[in-house]
Amino acid sequence: MASPHTTHRAPTLNAGRHMTTTPSAPDPAAPTPERSERRLLGASVALIAATTLTDVLTPASLVIGTLVSAPLALAALGASRRATLNLTALAIAGNVLAGVVNAARDGATPTDLGNRAVSILAAILVGFLSLRAREAATRAARLHEEERRLQRERALRTLIEAVSGPLTQAQFVTRAAHALQDFTGAATVEIGSVDRAVLREPHAHTGPGEGSLGRRLPLDLLARPATREAGAPRDSQVWAVGGGDTFVARLTRPSDPELLILLTRPAAPPDQLSEAVQTLQPLLDRTALLDDLHARQAQLQERGELLQDLIYSFSHDLRTPLMANAVNMRSALKGAYGPLPDDYAATLRNGLDANAALLTLADQLLLVAKYESGEEDSEFQSVPLRDLVLNVTEQLRPAAAARGVTIEPTLDGARVPGRKHDLRRAVQNLLDNAVRYAPSGSAVHVTLARADGEAILSVLDSGPGVSAPRVPTLFQRFRSGGAGGGTGLGLYLTRRIAERHGGTVTYARTARAQSVFTLTLPLEDA
Repeated sequence: MASPHTTHRAPTLNAGRHMTTTPSAPDPAAPTPERSERRLLGASVALIAATTLTDVLTPASLVIGTLVSAPLALAALGASRRATLNLTALAIAGNVLAGVVNAARDGATPTDLGNRAVSILAAILVGFLSLRAREAATRAARLHEEERRLQRERALRTLIEAVSGPLTQAQFVTRAAHALQDFTGAATVEIGSVDRAVLREPHAHTGPGEGSLGRRLPLDLLARPATREAGAPRDSQVWAVGGGDTFVARLTRPSDPELLILLTRPAAPPDQLSEAVQTLQPLLDRTALLDDLHARQAQLQERGELLQDLIYSFSHDLRTPLMANAVNMRSALKGAYGPLPDDYAATLRNGLDANAALLTLADQLLLVAKYESGEEDSEFQSVPLRDLVLNVTEQLRPAAAARGVTIEPTLDGARVPGRKHDLRRAVQNLLDNAVRYAPSGSAVHVTLARADGEAILSVLDSGPGVSAPRVPTLFQRFRSGGAGGGTGLGLYLTRRIAERHGGTVTYARTARAQSVFTLTLPLEDA
């Protein structure tokens, strides 16, 4: 049994019951509007002719021609405008003919002429009033049809509103069942998925009874008949079974079995039932698409969490043996195991450098996982950016001196809101990148200035720079080679750190063939 669901009651469309299962063949003898009009016009012309003949044969004083208005009025109510005008002209001509004949035979007195004029005016008045009555009836019919159309559109709009929204297919089926019952006035509405002739979930049933969930369905509910339902359009999605007491329809789904709709004793005719089903089909398609998107999103989220857990585990497990290995190699270099040959000492120093690179990679992977997951490790605090840059500069001087590179800072005082550890990582990435690619004997210029409410850190070196094709992807993950290379994570992390702090990082090549990286961060509010 479907869970109860409340919907706004839609106006029930009742345009007559159509319960026969086979269309009736057209009867050649059945009257059509065109045939009825021709018969009516023929009878009217015959009556006008008979009245005119009687008027001609009787004395002028009787004015039988007045009676010609009677067939004119009767015919005009069922005839077209053109036919009414022709009948009116025929009635006037008959009166004039009878008047001329009577005057020639009996003479024309003022009374006879007045009566004849009244007869002619009566024919004109009856014709005019008949035309007005027909126009009024036509307008009333149009207004009635427009009202029916508006009522039908309101009912369809209510149906659409009832099943709109970000729904699951189970929710859609429940709402659609209640909305169809309101729309069609059916005693019961049941919707369910058909799998091997059995009605399954998603399922909903409205009205008395328990429905057919989990039961095998009769064959007449599963096979669409070859004949169309009487009164249904050619593309009707609805057909009757069980002697016309139950109507059946289907809704297709992209990758799941069809949904079967069963309506018991609906008040709406088949064409309106078909229109309702056709209205529900695109809404079901959208719901199925949303379900598919939610499923894919859940899979992606699960995979993302798995990858994040793997990165955390890998980085943590990697750091422990690397740090232990570094302690052992430093102890050996300090003589803890006795004097070492020069070649062996050089090998240990190379091992320490490789060990440090691996530790840096582990730290970067942890930071990437943190930023990709949106994890926040601490609140923003006031960071003295000048002191932070000086500290990083002093830390990198030995490595720069070993490469024959000098670091020349020009720093103004600036405070920015942020996380000190992350900002230090961003500054270190830019300076380390410049020192690594600056040629021997050159200088790396580090400038910190304040402008327009922002702290602007520029790192300029005379290295080979970044090739033009690589510039658009310079700050993306794992884009190595040339300046900004290495693991392919340094500049990516710098960009993510800058963005997380409301800033930017850019790269440019100066006119003197120098590379300049610029980190911009918002200043702390005064």
